[in-house]
Amino acid sequence: MRIVRRPGAFVCGIDAAMDVIGGKWKVLILWALNERTCRFGELRRAVTGVTEKVLSSHLKELEDDGIVHREVYAEVPPRVEYSLTPLGLSLNAALEPLGLWGREHIYRGAEEAGVGVDTGVGVGVGVGVGVDAGVGVGVGAGADCGAEPQVVAGLGHG
Repeated sequence: MRIVRRPGAFVCGIDAAMDVIGGKWKVLILWALNERTCRFGELRRAVTGVTEKVLSSHLKELEDDGIVHREVYAEVPPRVEYSLTPLGLSLNAALEPLGLWGREHIYRGAEEAGVGVDTGVGVGVGVGVGVDAGVGVGVGAGADCGAEPQVVAGLGHG
């Protein structure tokens, strides 16, 4: 089992949170699991670019921290599914404002570059490439870190 630092060893709450979600891949894993329960291969495809070794290591750490639940089914061949615990769901809810800030920051950079951007909230239908030019194409908030775009209510971009 992973050794977790004592609460007194953290400088502040951000320090404690970053100890759990630190690194490039953990937040993307959490976002993918927020959509649905996944098997290892599904997560590997959803988190584009992560290696199997890193994904396995991060899943183990998130499980040790009580963020991810690993369910092993007694079948042949064995089946393992990963899902978020209530603590993991609350962590994703806490990360949502950070994701909104990131999207606004990305859009601000696009606006400064002279690219038209739809920053309104609404339901979009369709598929886009690049930055949405205001036609209402939406990739869902919370799903935009995964490999598969999903059409839901959210900030528009392709």
